[in-house]
Amino acid sequence: MFANLSQKLSKIIGNLRNRGILTEEIIDTTIREIRVSLLEADVALSVVKAFSQNLKEKLQGKSVINTTTPEQTIIKFVYDELVNILGETEETNQNISGKILILGLQGTGKTTTSAKLANLIKSKYKKKVLLVSLDTYRPAAIDQLKILAKNNDIDFFENFNSTDTPLSIAQKALEICERYDMTIFDTAGRLYLDDVMMKELSDLKNIVNPNDSYLVIDSMMGQDAVNTVKAFNETFHLTGLILTRIDGDAKGGAALSAKYITNCSIKYICSGEKISDIEIFHPDRIASRILDRGDVLTLVEKAMDSNINDEIKDIHIGKDFDLNGMEKYLKQLEKIGGISGFLKFIPGMGKIKDQLKEANISDKTIARQIAIIRSMTIEERKNPKILNASRRRRIAAGCAQEVSEVNRLIKQFEQVKTIMTKFQNPGMMQSMVNRFMK
Repeated sequence: MFANLSQKLSKIIGNLRNRGILTEEIIDTTIREIRVSLLEADVALSVVKAFSQNLKEKLQGKSVINTTTPEQTIIKFVYDELVNILGETEETNQNISGKILILGLQGTGKTTTSAKLANLIKSKYKKKVLLVSLDTYRPAAIDQLKILAKNNDIDFFENFNSTDTPLSIAQKALEICERYDMTIFDTAGRLYLDDVMMKELSDLKNIVNPNDSYLVIDSMMGQDAVNTVKAFNETFHLTGLILTRIDGDAKGGAALSAKYITNCSIKYICSGEKISDIEIFHPDRIASRILDRGDVLTLVEKAMDSNINDEIKDIHIGKDFDLNGMEKYLKQLEKIGGISGFLKFIPGMGKIKDQLKEANISDKTIARQIAIIRSMTIEERKNPKILNASRRRRIAAGCAQEVSEVNRLIKQFEQVKTIMTKFQNPGMMQSMVNRFMK
């Protein structure tokens, strides 16, 4: 979502690389360019003004010390102001319990987000979660949440019939809430704000008496997102926001503006269709991504949550590394979001985004490579040296790929094996974790 803004800010700041001192002219020019970039990214005018003013006040009269450059100095203060806009990092409550009411307009992804949040709380905090659907208006909305719950081993409340209303379903669900650590109520939305919807949601809130009321916002809504947050916050006193589709092509400025204008914290962000595509919102880490400085902490956490380190230990490394091991590594890469999910956390990736596109590197590459390996015999996986031209043609035909794709995989395997021969510490991921968690 922040790709365009990230590229523009990186280019503006990169132009300072060869400057020796931080002059008033450089400060004014840089702030003007940043202001234009923020406005083009659909950031609210009031936020842009505050951002520019705060940045100028911090930079004026600021001398560059011997160990820093103008580029580094401005990056530091731009980062601070981005964090200020997005909100301070809040400590996550490890003792999550109670009831959550999920609010929002129709089409923002409330139902999917409810399931994602339930799965996150269940897997990350080891809590027993109940999902309750109160959307009796949208066709198949209840079935959608029920299927998501069943597929991910989450309890779903279904002790009601077709004549029940959202209010009566909520009352029935409350009778068993005490059996669970967390109960998440997915409410109905409309295509636009109206009095009928707001009245029903108000009644629901009075009945449920939730610990938290989260508003789901589609990041592609533009400036309407801020207006929606204002309207809901005035009525329900929201305790947090959840941003969906942050992996889309939206400018992202409205999302940047929401917290600053409404003073309602962003709690979670969703970036895809998978049940695991949700993460706790860390303003400092998002600011780092916007400035193309990566987000290694989140990457490490994803690896830990996926138990990647434990599974890596089961892979034979060094000279014994074979295509079976290669398949396991590819699967681990899939678990943390595929190639695109991995690269977005790496510093400097924004600068080579176009090159990656030209190289045709995508998440589909992993699926193709796994399919190729699975088309091989046991002997071929253990000893790739026997893969002559005839065998490669057979493997390609078996997985509906070109022979060139098989050749590419073998070449990549040899490169990885060369690295793995030197990789004698299977606990490397854990050492990374320890280093970043100190």
